[in-house]
Amino acid sequence: MARESLGGGFGRLFTAAVSSNLADGVGRLAIPLTAVSLTTDPLAIGLLSALVYVPWLFFGVPAGMLVDRIDRRVAMAVANVVRMVTAAAVAVSIATGTVSIAVLAVATVLFGIGETLFDNATNAVVPSLVKRRQLGSANGRIQGAQVGVDMFVATPVSGVLYAIAVALPMVVSGAGYVIAALLVLALPTAAARPAPVPGDDNAPVPLKEALMFLWRHRYLRAMVLFTSVVGSAFALAQSVTVLLFVDRFGVTEAALGFVTAGIGVGGLAGSLTAGALMRRFGTGRVLVLGSLLGGVGLVITGLAPNLWIAMAGYAVGAYGVSAWNVPWATLRQMLTPGRILGRVIGAARTVSWSMMPVATLLGAWLARSGLQLPFIVGGAIAAIATVVGIPLLLKADAQVPVDVEDDRDEEAPMPVQAVPLPGAVTTTQE
Repeated sequence: MARESLGGGFGRLFTAAVSSNLADGVGRLAIPLTAVSLTTDPLAIGLLSALVYVPWLFFGVPAGMLVDRIDRRVAMAVANVVRMVTAAAVAVSIATGTVSIAVLAVATVLFGIGETLFDNATNAVVPSLVKRRQLGSANGRIQGAQVGVDMFVATPVSGVLYAIAVALPMVVSGAGYVIAALLVLALPTAAARPAPVPGDDNAPVPLKEALMFLWRHRYLRAMVLFTSVVGSAFALAQSVTVLLFVDRFGVTEAALGFVTAGIGVGGLAGSLTAGALMRRFGTGRVLVLGSLLGGVGLVITGLAPNLWIAMAGYAVGAYGVSAWNVPWATLRQMLTPGRILGRVIGAARTVSWSMMPVATLLGAWLARSGLQLPFIVGGAIAAIATVVGIPLLLKADAQVPVDVEDDRDEEAPMPVQAVPLPGAVTTTQE
């Protein structure tokens, strides 16, 4: 069967996502590489990893409010301008010899604020550009763009650029953000705000009501709690990833990007196959598969005796993370009314990422006893939590509205019978 076109509007959003993720990837590798050149203390490196999650804790809900109330194209453009200015400032700091862990820490937070706004707006825009039945494919392509561009293009390029000149990755990253900002401003009008709902007054929904929707929706609430547990386990495991490959396995800075590209094979495969797996086996089974493979892959990385097995294990984990993120994003979009989608996504991320900074620092502390120890502990926690949460995850298919042929961005009905909260719930990565 021929693949159904997602439309020109989604095509422009996809192109903007590619450009933004290219800039993200180049800068994301440059920050820890620069930090490793300043210190090899796992706690210092772990601090930078922990700060990645902080913007979602304090800016997740405000970002959602902005996305729900202003032109979403403008929100994405502003987010990229913030990141462009940050990249330029870091480049100047490196060039003048004033760079420090503190400068990198501030830059990490500012990059995260821009990412919070951009990612929130991107997730909210997708349902406005494609039909409900296309959400799985659309989210898979967006996730595929993130993984493919980040790991196969951006990080190898970043490593080579870093080897040429330490400040060069930040210059290239800043230019990428400028291009992405121009691209999102060219999105169609449909991307600006959710479409009006027939029979509704379409008045702005107060923040309290939007947050109460998430709290009262028992299944979404349970899934967010599940995400908090498993996501924290992954954060614990990955706290010193760069240090692991550079110090434990002797990978050079210039070659590190090519190592992450090898790992990216798994992530890209997960993104591109998740939609087909959802259609064949159902959303719940793909959630179980993704979360379980994510944990198992990390354990393999932690036990790996050499670089090649560590890469293979990490690739398995990356496949699981990507295969999870696609159905989880689709569930949120299907079960949440378009007018409050930005705030619900922001609130869900705020809750699910709330323990990740603490988990990251704990992983960095464990790494002082062995750089592979966090991977073993974090992966084991994620795998055990997934097994406990299987009954919850398998109920995902019962939550999806029966009629998925509706036009784009209609209000998503809540299930007639709310699913009872199981005794133990677990979480995801996104």
